[in-house]
Amino acid sequence: MKANLTVTSKGLLVRVVVMGWLVALLGLWGMPTSFSSSMGVIAQAAGPTNIARIWANEGGDKVTRDELRATANPSSVLNSVWDGTTISLFGARNEVVAFNLVLEVPTTTATNVNVSLTSFAGPGGASLTTTSASGNGVFNFVGRNIELFYLTYLEIKGLSLLAYEHYDERHIPARCRRPYDSNGVGTGTWNDRPCHNKYYPEIAVPLELQGPFIISAGTNQSIWGDIYIPKNLPAGQYAGTITVSENSVTAWQIPIKLRVRNFTLPDIPSAKTMVFYSHENIDDRYLGVAYPNPGTPEYTKSLQLADTHFQLAHRHKISLIDDYTPIAQLGEAWVARLNGSLFTQVKGYDGVGIGVGNNVYSIGTYGSWPWQGGTQSQMQSNTDAWVNWFDSQPFGASTEYFLYLIDESSNYPQTEQWAQWINSNPGPGQRLMSMATIDAPTAMTSTPSLDIAASTLGVGITSQWQSADDHYAGKPDKRFFLYNGSRPATGSFAIEDEGVALRVLAWAQYKKKIDRWFYWESTYYDNFQGGTGQTNVFQKAQTFGGCCSSDSSLGETGWNYTNGDGVLFFPGTDTRFPGESYGVDGPFASIRLKLWRRGIQDVDYLTMAAAINPTLTAQIVNQMIPKVVWEYGVSDPNDPTWVRTDISWSINPDVWEAARAQLADIIEGASLASAALFRVDRQSGNVYADGAYFCGSVGGSGAVPPCFNANVAADIAEHIDASERLEDGDVVEIDPANSKNYRKAQTPYSRWVAGVVSSHPGVVMATKNRVDTRVSLALAGWVLVKATTENGPIRPGDLLVSSSRSGYAMRCTDIKLCEGAIIGKALESLVSREGSVMILVMSH
Repeated sequence: MKANLTVTSKGLLVRVVVMGWLVALLGLWGMPTSFSSSMGVIAQAAGPTNIARIWANEGGDKVTRDELRATANPSSVLNSVWDGTTISLFGARNEVVAFNLVLEVPTTTATNVNVSLTSFAGPGGASLTTTSASGNGVFNFVGRNIELFYLTYLEIKGLSLLAYEHYDERHIPARCRRPYDSNGVGTGTWNDRPCHNKYYPEIAVPLELQGPFIISAGTNQSIWGDIYIPKNLPAGQYAGTITVSENSVTAWQIPIKLRVRNFTLPDIPSAKTMVFYSHENIDDRYLGVAYPNPGTPEYTKSLQLADTHFQLAHRHKISLIDDYTPIAQLGEAWVARLNGSLFTQVKGYDGVGIGVGNNVYSIGTYGSWPWQGGTQSQMQSNTDAWVNWFDSQPFGASTEYFLYLIDESSNYPQTEQWAQWINSNPGPGQRLMSMATIDAPTAMTSTPSLDIAASTLGVGITSQWQSADDHYAGKPDKRFFLYNGSRPATGSFAIEDEGVALRVLAWAQYKKKIDRWFYWESTYYDNFQGGTGQTNVFQKAQTFGGCCSSDSSLGETGWNYTNGDGVLFFPGTDTRFPGESYGVDGPFASIRLKLWRRGIQDVDYLTMAAAINPTLTAQIVNQMIPKVVWEYGVSDPNDPTWVRTDISWSINPDVWEAARAQLADIIEGASLASAALFRVDRQSGNVYADGAYFCGSVGGSGAVPPCFNANVAADIAEHIDASERLEDGDVVEIDPANSKNYRKAQTPYSRWVAGVVSSHPGVVMATKNRVDTRVSLALAGWVLVKATTENGPIRPGDLLVSSSRSGYAMRCTDIKLCEGAIIGKALESLVSREGSVMILVMSH
């Protein structure tokens, strides 16, 4: 294989020719390398068409509108998803996998173009399908497992100043760098930057709303595909066909393959987020009035519009927050969001997280709580009211809630006083957590009573930040959030940043155990801070900061000039700019939102793999992101605001896909010996066993457990005798009075503990020819366990032991006490009160 690669070495930009480098690299990662042998195989049109070439990638390679890569050299576009003729994807159940289809039109405009992908056929008659939609129907997600989007483009007229510093060209995304020396000092002008005035793909408009479209000569058009893999879909190989027509005649038929891996991602993401949205900006764009009066039709529609934003965010594993809502008004909107009823088919929702709540609530975001000027007594009465309200709600999923004290303030005594008032509350309000945006090292020393420090970071002194990270991680009543994103610490939210940028951000969250990632805004349509007012977000990339002076190196610029900052949703109806309006009652996702989802799903892989093979998983993390956040250090400790360095991670999406494949192999247990009496073939999904397989009926009257593919946690279990009534999820111990029987665990750190009562075991050790109605004790595998935060919040990877509440587990905080008492390792989080969490059983 021969490929061209642009690399930097000691500050010099050199062009090198590499033979087989990518194949060798991906081979080391365990990725398929079939594309390496397909150099002579190029997809051919099925009929007369002006679309000269079609190819695909997984979305992490942003293809600007002017690029005709496949037309110039078909072999240059081969990648881990595209072998020249076929798109090949893989994913777990309850995961969204994506692809980007690129249609190139070099010479003559293509008209009346349409693209369709309606179904996949799989093993044993299984299928993955979708339903067609029009108008507001594109926001009814029920049955819409396959979605196609028409990508619209935004011109990059200048560099994003908040996303990276420009004193070192290596901080800047690769395709926007000028030539530079060994210190990162660049030479040349704006026109020497490869990204200058390029049109980047950004807005994902549901293809049904675009209708047949045209592709102008000399350009390409990207069509994005999202494929949701349902929880009950059998593992195995699936096949479909993408049809591209021009003037109602089939022009191209592209095979697409999907390998469904034999595991399921969790509904609640391991990498938790919170993203602000603005009622007033949404209502202004859709309704033409920023503050509709309660009781009016506009007010009712305002609530519905907000709910649609929540549903679209939920589909992307993102949690939303807003500003202050009085307790009396929470019922009309927030209850359904937090108890999960908004995310059900009755409400038009389907996909990841069905019936699972938003998992976070911010009281008074940005310091908008109304009793700020009050007394300690008022603080206590108000916090009592909020905790009482949350205690009264039967939320199925744990909800992390807190009081957002103040935003980016250096008035540390005031912040500390408020936090102290909450902590000293003799009533239930003492349990309300306090949060402020403040850098963690400062928070640790200046606001020790603060529960949650939310920090932004570009560079920092390694020892100080790591000490603060350890401080917050070591205290069960503390949290550490990071917000926004800036290179080289992490990828950024700038439109021109690499496609893997937000994937890197999520991996950094995992590596440094950041409890939640906060993004400051998603609907910032009115750039009041930059003084430019309402932004036509369909035409203008720059959304934040001042505009518009000109700089020879930066291009169009101004105070904090940044592309895409604060905008992750684009309005489906726009009364400010009606020429851009699609006239639908819901938002369109940005590509950045979808790329962030990819990283968040990666962290689910990491969390699950780490529970099985923590050493190898850690090696993968360190290989992919050797340095992130504060690990870069600073160039001058006396001025800890800058560092000269390149980023540490690869910008090649194929390398990231290779890592994801390796994590999937860990989770599936690909190293099982092929000679085992019971084994599952990794490639085919076939099951081999020494004997017959009997699959019970979920709905029948017998006591036979359900089939393996019944969408439940599966474990290996054995029937047990009980001294008392036991329920699914109970932590049980050997009954000291009768060692052949079991009871609920009675005390913390019980060394009599035996395991957890299984709800739906996949394999039960049972006596032959006996129908056994006794409860089942999980011996190995995944199982739901009742848990409490008695010993602090539970996070993925925590070891669990019995608690003081009968039958419940808690986090282990003293390894000496844990010896002989461990039930298993947590695979999910529980941040407050009680609930159920998935664990990996590992009793010892």
